[in-house]
Amino acid sequence: MIASRNEKRLTAARAELSELGGRVATAVCDIRDPDRVAAAFDAAESAYGLPGVLVNNAAANFPVPAEEMSPNAWRAVLDATLTGTFFMTREFARRHLAAGSPGSVISVGASYAWTGGPGFAHSAAAKAGVKSLVETLAVEWGPYGIQVNGLVPGLMPHEDLPRDIRDGLGPDHTLATRQPALRVGAPRELGWAATFLASPYARFITGHTLVVDGANWQRRSLVNPAVVPVREQLGRA
Repeated sequence: MIASRNEKRLTAARAELSELGGRVATAVCDIRDPDRVAAAFDAAESAYGLPGVLVNNAAANFPVPAEEMSPNAWRAVLDATLTGTFFMTREFARRHLAAGSPGSVISVGASYAWTGGPGFAHSAAAKAGVKSLVETLAVEWGPYGIQVNGLVPGLMPHEDLPRDIRDGLGPDHTLATRQPALRVGAPRELGWAATFLASPYARFITGHTLVVDGANWQRRSLVNPAVVPVREQLGRA
């Protein structure tokens, strides 16, 4: 079951996944609206029954110096990334609590929830909130068999990567040499990690955020490179 604001993308995803032989249903949903969230869950239950797994991977992001960030830009990223994740997770838990059944929530995060993200103050703050939700809700709902975990992807280039972020990464042929594993990740590797967290093998894991990035976010140099202000990195005067 896939939910998205964009019906055209839902149609394309349904066609692509259907070729793999699975059943695919979709729902148009703006996760910032609790009523639309409830309607999407109604559609999922109608198609398959109560979902046993929820993956929160919707987010908004774009680089901007913090002093130039508009109130609308701040709200847009926080609403999609943090508030929407909470509304989806809350609706999932409410239904499982009412049914007395276990469930698994996996919320996709970012490593700058720990480190901060210059140029991405809105997204870093939102992802830190998502990480805190994972840890808080895991304790609240643990007595009822509802797991809540986080999943952080490393550098996994893909077709939908926003142009401004891809341009900031530099040429593709240099990306591998900047990772401790000397390669970038593949999207399927994130899928494998999500499958593990949702499986019986991870039943006693909850409140944890799993980073799948080949140790890249732990990388440190003996001498740090020279600081380049965010404004210069983004080509601002």
